[in-house]
Amino acid sequence: MIEIIATTIEDAKRIEAFGASRIELISAMSEGGLTPSYGLIKTVVESVRIPVNVMIRPHAKSFVYTEAELNIMKEDIKIARQLKANGVVLGVLDENNAVDEKSLAELLETCSGLDVTFHRAIDELRNPVKGIKVLAEYPEITTVLTSGGKGDIQENLAVIKEMVENAGKIRVLVGGGLNFENIGRIVTETGAPEYHFGTAIRDNSSAYGGINEEKLKSLIKLMNRLGG
Repeated sequence: MIEIIATTIEDAKRIEAFGASRIELISAMSEGGLTPSYGLIKTVVESVRIPVNVMIRPHAKSFVYTEAELNIMKEDIKIARQLKANGVVLGVLDENNAVDEKSLAELLETCSGLDVTFHRAIDELRNPVKGIKVLAEYPEITTVLTSGGKGDIQENLAVIKEMVENAGKIRVLVGGGLNFENIGRIVTETGAPEYHFGTAIRDNSSAYGGINEEKLKSLIKLMNRLGG
């Protein structure tokens, strides 16, 4: 399963055209992704047939949210469902960099009918393996996006493999630093079922670059070969 980040309608159309499996729709890629606009969600969902998962993140300051910010996130989740998105992407931590289970439970009550990905907030935990065990207790959570913790993803492959082994029914989506040079090793050593790409397939490998069609086509061919 190959998920590609989109920030525009043109991105989304290219992602579908060249054979990726799913879109993560965001704004502000340079800040790690924030909630996209109503208009962008509506246009993308209506323009492609592959699943679209919408980022629910009101700011880039941290993954700790006030009650007012949680209410904003709930409204954005409702909008994503109303616009027929496939799912939402979210993550909440407490002041001690642990999963904020109280806030998470509040948000999940609003997620009925949607796939839920807990995003790379999990990489802020001291022990991401323990974190995924906590998340596995929530039947609403379908996917966890991770690079196995902080630092270079290639240093975290043993952690990612352990996360895969302890994920229960959750599908581990590996992302954050994937590129053409390291993906073969990462697929082989982690055994993860899903992979998430952002800047690797963009012009100049930049958050500000558009999706490069040749890079995306090459990536899909490579991933199909690795998966085969």
